[in-house]
Amino acid sequence: MKVIGLMSGTSADGIDAALVEISQSTRQPELRLLRFEVCPFPGGLQQRILRTADSGSDATSEICRLNVLLGELFAKAAISTARRAGIPLRDVALIGSHGQTIAHFPNPAVEYSVSVRSTLQIGEPSVIAERTGVTTVADFRPRDVAAGGEGAPLTPYLHALLFRHPRRDRIVLNLGGVANLTFLPKGRGLRGVLAFDTGPGNVLIDGLVMRLSGGAMHADLDGRIAGAGAVNRRLLRFLMAHPYLKRRPPKSTGRESFGPVLIEALLHRAADRGVAEENLVATVTAFTAESVALHVTRDLPRCAASAELIVCGGGADNPMLIKGLETALPACRLLTADKAGFPGRAIEASAFALLAYLTAHGLPGNLPRITGATHPAILGKIIPGRTFRGLR
Repeated sequence: MKVIGLMSGTSADGIDAALVEISQSTRQPELRLLRFEVCPFPGGLQQRILRTADSGSDATSEICRLNVLLGELFAKAAISTARRAGIPLRDVALIGSHGQTIAHFPNPAVEYSVSVRSTLQIGEPSVIAERTGVTTVADFRPRDVAAGGEGAPLTPYLHALLFRHPRRDRIVLNLGGVANLTFLPKGRGLRGVLAFDTGPGNVLIDGLVMRLSGGAMHADLDGRIAGAGAVNRRLLRFLMAHPYLKRRPPKSTGRESFGPVLIEALLHRAADRGVAEENLVATVTAFTAESVALHVTRDLPRCAASAELIVCGGGADNPMLIKGLETALPACRLLTADKAGFPGRAIEASAFALLAYLTAHGLPGNLPRITGATHPAILGKIIPGRTFRGLR
């Protein structure tokens, strides 16, 4: 078996690459070096790496620790779920972990003549596999990004399996931090499925409420703050002019576009114009609904404007957000995922269980026409459990 080993050391002066041939004619593997190369880093890159790796860098240290801490907590969640289900972990074949996204930059930036597209999820899968003993598949998005895709959304495959209907056009709308939709044309299976991120789901609402309350509140529970306010149309027009809304699919987004920077800009504009806090929250809630409606009417087939709209994610519990959707999409029939036949809060996690299954069976998990990837790709990284047999 010919194997290439890659390494960059603590000095960060370049990449060592060794091509070896490994055989096992006896009890111990025999290794023969076929080629060794040292590939220096481009000028300036060594300094960037060392600066980031500096032990004095609070951000780097925090990411390193959070990666393992989240891995431990993900493992505890898996163990607890199996125990409460009355199923021994030895009977669980796979764990699929999406992890926690902390950065998502799918639009290419050219550095050293290389087109760089990146996404980063933490929650160390090696910890999960070690604590549970179960083979863990994780880090699904980077392979799609490497293949030229957005790395998102990855849930449409599951949406189609759960909610496609022979006689009804349907849209599955996930109102998580970011809102994403999947259009399921009637009677067509995976053919004709369209999906993309529409913009903010709860991220702006939650972020504003946290800032305005000094951290005492983390969400607009039951839409009470928005319900007590009125939409500021001038501010809404400012939000609807956001560059992301002008882009056409395939596309995805995150806190980089709809996080602290935009919240800060909103607070300054609101202060300059004397916009009351409840009106600001009402306006951002309306923006979420209006941005969804814009994409439905502009980027989906005409029949989507009267499709069945299946809502899931945390935003499904916000009556003011739901009311905004009903107003913006009057011909759509809204219902929750629970009423459509599957617990809404379980959809995202179930999607990554499905992706783990596909990866373990050597099957692609992305839909290139949705993510923009150049080809179908087997996603994720496989961390063997204690009973992993390996290659034979």
